Amino acid sequence: MRVETKSAPPAPAELLGDAHSLLEQLGSPDELAVTGPLTGAMEFSGVRDLPSLRAFLDTYHAQVLRPIELPAIVSAYQHAVRGEARELIALDKSLAQETGFRDFAAASCRVGQRQLSKLRPLRDQRVVQRYLAAIEAGDARGWHTLVYGVSLAMFSLPLRQGLQNYIEQTARGFIERAARPLRLSETHVVELTAHYFLAAPAAVAHALEASSALRIS
Repeated sequence: MRVETKSAPPAPAELLGDAHSLLEQLGSPDELAVTGPLTGAMEFSGVRDLPSLRAFLDTYHAQVLRPIELPAIVSAYQHAVRGEARELIALDKSLAQETGFRDFAAASCRVGQRQLSKLRPLRDQRVVQRYLAAIEAGDARGWHTLVYGVSLAMFSLPLRQGLQNYIEQTARGFIERAARPLRLSETHVVELTAHYFLAAPAAVAHALEASSALRIS
């Protein structure tokens, strides 16, 4: 008589590979749909050449990345680490009120939900399962920044490294997407990418310091 055994849920590493590859996948332009909202955002912002692309990227960093996206990733990570599903869902709802995020909303939620669905096999992770249930019930939207933060926590990846990766991959996605239509030279692409890569550590430090200050107060 054959006895069927219940298979254990897959380990995080089995789902998406080693830490380095996982970070690349979680933060890649394809997975975060950076290229999705870019066309509309470029048209809205009047991106037509290198100077206007720089202006767009500076605005994005100042009005979206630093004040909204990075804090959202940090908060989602912390809620996931502490098992705070209710607080995570409340954070999801609050992001819908952020006016600076509206141009990216559809793509953000589409990709966030797709990424979160990859965590569905982690049935013992209450935060993941409750977040999925809230999305299916229409009580949450599944923003990609929140899913990114949750994923970092679920896969035990360092938050600082994850934030750095997010900034770099997002900048690369915008710049590479714009390079062809704007006919940017390879030199311009490299210089522009390097500029935002060099600015990343300061943005990461600011996000972590702001989070620490909120916890202390």
